Amino acid sequence: MSKTMKGPALFLAQFVSDDAPFNSLPNIVKWAASLGYKGVQIPSWDSRLMDLAKAAESKDYCDELRGICAEHGVEITELSTHAQGQLMAVHPAYDEAMDMLAPVALRGNPKARTEWANDQMRLAAKASRNLGLDGSVSFTGSLAFPFLYPWPQRPAGLIEEAFAELARRWRPVLDVYEELGVDVGYELHPGEDVFDGATFERFLEALDDHPRCQINYDPSHFVLQQLDYLDFIDIYHDRISAFHVKDAEFNPTGRQGVYSGYAGWTDRAGRFRSLGDGQVDFRGVFSRLATHGYDRWAVLEWECCLKHPEDGAAEGVPFINDHIIRVTDKAFDDFAGGESDQGQIRRMLGLS
Repeated sequence: MSKTMKGPALFLAQFVSDDAPFNSLPNIVKWAASLGYKGVQIPSWDSRLMDLAKAAESKDYCDELRGICAEHGVEITELSTHAQGQLMAVHPAYDEAMDMLAPVALRGNPKARTEWANDQMRLAAKASRNLGLDGSVSFTGSLAFPFLYPWPQRPAGLIEEAFAELARRWRPVLDVYEELGVDVGYELHPGEDVFDGATFERFLEALDDHPRCQINYDPSHFVLQQLDYLDFIDIYHDRISAFHVKDAEFNPTGRQGVYSGYAGWTDRAGRFRSLGDGQVDFRGVFSRLATHGYDRWAVLEWECCLKHPEDGAAEGVPFINDHIIRVTDKAFDDFAGGESDQGQIRRMLGLS
């Protein structure tokens, strides 16, 4: 049976604000629908859009959220737990920077912050099930990222223990997702311990191939790492459960490359761009995903160092629509075919 991905959808995290129409779920969904979006990915930590604890507790409340979206012809694609997942594991070097993702009362208390993140992840699993969702998207967090570059020499076992601890933290949470039938699609992202295929394999091995450990595929991060993002799909397609449609460009110079000399986003060699303004081969991406039967959502994650977000959002709808491949259930040369039998096959091979 042919499988065609769904879309276009929009990740709302970069658009939520205190200003209308971005200040409530009814308002922002109406705005997204007016642009032509068919789905929205909701940041579960933002109380302006939803009450996560209530969603985990109440099916009626989740039906209300779904109804608000359905009123405008839009579906909820996934819940995002990027903020909470990030806080599942934080190296002390990042404690103060990451505190901004936690409730004010927990800042300066790493242990309480981690416990909060753990509880939030479990609530998101229950809320996803109450919303009728089979998948979610998140980050893994990081204990090892400060040791990304192998200088000074890392002591033997350092990286192995980091991934073992990461798995110890995540396994009980993923078990809850398994019980509820919900995937966690991790966005492979610099700043997380799991940022490419090799680190995903480390994580998956430490989790004994946990079935709910999946991938939120985002080619933009791979452009910035100079990783073959099309080959990645061929290798890991069985684990791709979500798709962020995001563009990027990499323009190295004699002064900077992948690390970009601590420059801000506008001046980096690697920059996120609005769809069509970067270097991602989206024809190739959509073709590879279609080849492997990806049939979940294509979700625009807008991040651009130059273009206004509302312009990027508006341009995203026709771009994604133009790239989604309606997968055929016929072969192009069926007209020249016909029924066959074993006798015909043997005759054609000269084996009468």
